[in-house]
Amino acid sequence: MQELKPLALKEQVSHVIKSAEGYTVSWAGVLSNANPWHFGEHVVATIVGRDAAGAEVVRMDQPLDAVPPGGSLAFTGSAASAQRPAKVTIQYRPAQWRQAARIASAFQRFPISRVRTMRQKDGTYLITGYIENPYRQAAGSLVINALLRDSTGKLVGGGSTFVDDVKAGSPPRFILTAGGMPNGTQVARTDITASTWGSTGRPFEDLALGGAMPVHTTKPVTEPFAEDRNTQVITSHKQ
Repeated sequence: MQELKPLALKEQVSHVIKSAEGYTVSWAGVLSNANPWHFGEHVVATIVGRDAAGAEVVRMDQPLDAVPPGGSLAFTGSAASAQRPAKVTIQYRPAQWRQAARIASAFQRFPISRVRTMRQKDGTYLITGYIENPYRQAAGSLVINALLRDSTGKLVGGGSTFVDDVKAGSPPRFILTAGGMPNGTQVARTDITASTWGSTGRPFEDLALGGAMPVHTTKPVTEPFAEDRNTQVITSHKQ
């Protein structure tokens, strides 16, 4: 049996800013799954903030959605803290592995279009766009993750929202807010991804098993050829 590779925390960023209740700790990250035949399931990210003396001042366990075969998963979150953390770390519990019922290419991305990223007066970013469902079945609940990057491509923050009952051919609009970034943060690019909601890959697998919508759905308008064009193939073999 082939040995499965652990999930890799490919990118991460965290910030601590002052808030009315004390401090807000925000984070964003990307988990990568190098295994082409298995879902990484029941993954939990643990975010820990410690003060300058090393004492823990905030901790949150964040259940994550399943990481698809050969794919990646973006995640974001925030937590309140009465004391200011001097250091924030993001770790995760090892995934439980389950073999997928389809090959990796059957798990298509959810297309995102008409994305707009608008900076607000309070320093947060309002992000809007539309999400499409490439599958025949309706997607019950999708998680939309926005990752914000600076001009060098470095991850600087993010935000998430949910969209329910997404049907093929009727892309709904999503709206989310990304905040928790220090003053002066410059955002040059927004990457949007969507994933099925839930700690197992079953919802994504059900969509893939139901089949994808055909790429071309309109009938041809040109007349068919009067007869098929024949192609003669000649092969030769030298002794």
